[in-house]
Amino acid sequence: MAKLDPRVVLDSDVQLTERQKTYLEAVIECGSNSKAAKKLNINRRCVDKGMKLIEAKCAAVGVAPHRDLTHQTAEGFETKRVSTAYGEHGDVKLQWHIQEKKKGASTEQILEAIESYEWKPAPKIKAPTKHTKDLLTLYTLTDFHLGMYSWSAETGDDWDLDIAEQEALSGVQRMADGSPDSEMAILNLQGDFLHWDSLLAVTPASKHVLDADTRYGKLIEMAISVVMSSVEILLRKHKKVRLLVCEGNHDESGSAWLRKACKKIYSNNNRLEVDDTEFPYYAYLHGEIMLGFHHGHKKKNTALPQLFASEPRYRNMWGSATYCYIHTGHYHHAEQNMAENGGAIVERHPTLAGCDAYAARGGYVSWRAAHAITYHITDGEHSRKTVVPRLKNVQKNPELSRQ
Repeated sequence: MAKLDPRVVLDSDVQLTERQKTYLEAVIECGSNSKAAKKLNINRRCVDKGMKLIEAKCAAVGVAPHRDLTHQTAEGFETKRVSTAYGEHGDVKLQWHIQEKKKGASTEQILEAIESYEWKPAPKIKAPTKHTKDLLTLYTLTDFHLGMYSWSAETGDDWDLDIAEQEALSGVQRMADGSPDSEMAILNLQGDFLHWDSLLAVTPASKHVLDADTRYGKLIEMAISVVMSSVEILLRKHKKVRLLVCEGNHDESGSAWLRKACKKIYSNNNRLEVDDTEFPYYAYLHGEIMLGFHHGHKKKNTALPQLFASEPRYRNMWGSATYCYIHTGHYHHAEQNMAENGGAIVERHPTLAGCDAYAARGGYVSWRAAHAITYHITDGEHSRKTVVPRLKNVQKNPELSRQ
């Protein structure tokens, strides 16, 4: 398959990051990706990925002569559509190159910016001396919708960026205070942690307009801040912490850049591991206990046991587990009668977030809460701590208020 000649990129006006320039210059000097990686003392996959991003960026502005694209777009524009008429011998007879103004940042651009940003490592926190080796505690925040705006006069709940930050950190701290000193913890952001996914506050697929409290740049800053603060709470209590950022239907790309950002931030912390699975189904094996995760927007709960049992990436894990617990969200309310079906217990988690106008006007009511569930390495669920919002204007359910 023909590839873009790196020298063509240098002759164009395509804007590259400093890291991309380094990759490009090394490939030109060394003659191949593998030799360039050896020269730079990095994994070849990094160079391969970097060169693919460069090719995609070039093609987006009309620089791909190996694909018969030879006219670069004007500054501030990108390629919208190309129509090419070929002659009998494969030569280009006519070509229409339609340009349009560049839109908001794409997923690739956001991830690229995160990859190239020089992150300062997070502060290292001294590991606790007291912990129980056989226990793992799962902290779940699902459908948190950070950045959503809700007015209590309309919805029954007040919700904005500041309230969300307070509820997240208060919830994680109270769950940690009420849970055992497990050696291992998982911070599970079970999808839709972010309310929207681009410069425009709309749902990614249907483009439904959402009630947003802030601008996307501020949302990014707050998301990273809340996650880092939550991680620090857990690092003070547990010897090891695993961060899981599940893809949701509101944050398909947001979950990706948040995961990548945290991977960079904690790259030098050997007590913090970020699950970097590029797949909306996630799993972790704790001794003989398999924990599965999915936001719940692509598969129904009843179909998840079969998926995890048959999925090649998790088949061995499923086979070695005595118990399997699958966790979902998406519907903003708990499934109190957990479905034990197909060899697994599937539990849908409630949310701490307030009700938005869409749900309130549609009559969708749910009790607000979050669970921290502790699992024993062989015996399965050991205990759980449930917290409810601390704000005065929230609905209260005694069943979810056990402390």
